[in-house]
Amino acid sequence: MNKQQLFENIKRKKSFLCVGLDTDIKKIPEHLLKEEDPIFAFNKAIIDAICDIVPAIKPQAAYYELYSWQGMWALSETVRYAQSKGMIVIMDGKRNDIGSTMQAYAKAHLGTTALRDQQQAAFGSDMLTVNGYLGSDGIEPLLPICDEKDKGIFVLVKTSNPSSGELQDQKIGDKTIYETMGAMCESWGEKTENHYGYSRVGAVVGATYPQQLEEMRQKMPHTFFLVPGYGAQGGGAKDVAGAFDKNGLGAVVNSSRAILTAWKKAGTDGKDFAQQARAAAITMREDIMGVVGKISL
Repeated sequence: MNKQQLFENIKRKKSFLCVGLDTDIKKIPEHLLKEEDPIFAFNKAIIDAICDIVPAIKPQAAYYELYSWQGMWALSETVRYAQSKGMIVIMDGKRNDIGSTMQAYAKAHLGTTALRDQQQAAFGSDMLTVNGYLGSDGIEPLLPICDEKDKGIFVLVKTSNPSSGELQDQKIGDKTIYETMGAMCESWGEKTENHYGYSRVGAVVGATYPQQLEEMRQKMPHTFFLVPGYGAQGGGAKDVAGAFDKNGLGAVVNSSRAILTAWKKAGTDGKDFAQQARAAAITMREDIMGVVGKISL
């Protein structure tokens, strides 16, 4: 699995949707709680239901850390199972450190670790979300592994949360902090563009700020976007339209709760949770494609 496959998945499935697996017990139907590993059982069923129509999943690491080693085991199994179904896995960890510590995060989530004279993947994700606000010291340790393993990262630029502007909208000279971070992403990704024109260094830019999203697409032509905020957070299809380039590429759009808990919205007992998730994903795929138009390559 490699970063290039994300683009191939988007083309083949005609979909820009990324499903966030923010899985906790509250989202799992009661009948699954009897399973030996209810979190993985839930994730596996969701993946089976959507793998032919959704290019990528995005597990949020915190929801698995919450359940100690059992949760981390479920996370590891989820990554491997999704990849076996041809899906790209974006680990949502928002890691942020420097030097050898950041190298350790890179190895854990994107690379391999030497164990008993063998190289083994701890999690083996395809991409990782990271916080770039320690500057280059926190990003550069990731780049060699991304090059070696053909992986990618998404750096927080303009996030979807309501208070993001408290810091990100402040100015350094005549540029906002999010503009400055965006320019740094373009710089970090130099010379790593694939034949679609996008580098290994992506950016997180939220759908809840559509004007800034469109602005950053213009200012970051080589940076692929991960767009949160669609669905339960209030962003709609028109809000994400600015993330895409003239060829209909440039972003994947994440939705978590609206898909994972679609069975609750439908008012069922949850035994059809996977089918409800698929139906919600199809609706969202068509909704987004309706504003993007078509992929022209």
